[in-house]
Amino acid sequence: MKIVIIDYGAGNIQSIQFAVKRLGLNAVLSNDPEEIRSADKVIFPGVGEASSAMNKLKASGLDSLIPQLKQPVLGICLGMQLMCNWSEEGDTQGLGIFDVDVVKFSTRVKVPQIGWNQISDLCSPIFKGVKDYEYMYLVHSFYVKECKETIATTSYELEYSSALQKDNFYGVQFHPEKSSSAGAKILSNFFNLL
Repeated sequence: MKIVIIDYGAGNIQSIQFAVKRLGLNAVLSNDPEEIRSADKVIFPGVGEASSAMNKLKASGLDSLIPQLKQPVLGICLGMQLMCNWSEEGDTQGLGIFDVDVVKFSTRVKVPQIGWNQISDLCSPIFKGVKDYEYMYLVHSFYVKECKETIATTSYELEYSSALQKDNFYGVQFHPEKSSSAGAKILSNFFNLL
């Protein structure tokens, strides 16, 4: 199986690579459109600020490539947020894969949310064997509202989407590569998708 991690200068790529290796698989880092297109599975990571990450995608033409991919694609953290319509962070136009916006937590809660929080209302094959209210590791100041594409929720000030799915596109707000055995199970399930 060919796994490609999109390398566009805005990802915590090494920890994802190590997580893939722990599952006995290998992942290639690439920003080459042909290599990404030829992958069986694609991981779209992201750490940092939305508008600068989107500018990096545009500079390499990946902003038009990613929405056209036909194989399973997993957006992680900022990667998932960039797959949405728009982000309040830097007033950023997203890739429009998920029909929802990204907004900032209010000042009533500690921002960013850093650490372990529970995911629930799990409804996707990527959660096979993962229990409701399992803890995942999160670091974020902006969140995705609940919508028709929500496949898991988390509570922090309010209920928000901690995972999304539409067709072959999946997104998780949490970091499965840093979320112990449950995170490894989610990655494994993603790699086993047909």
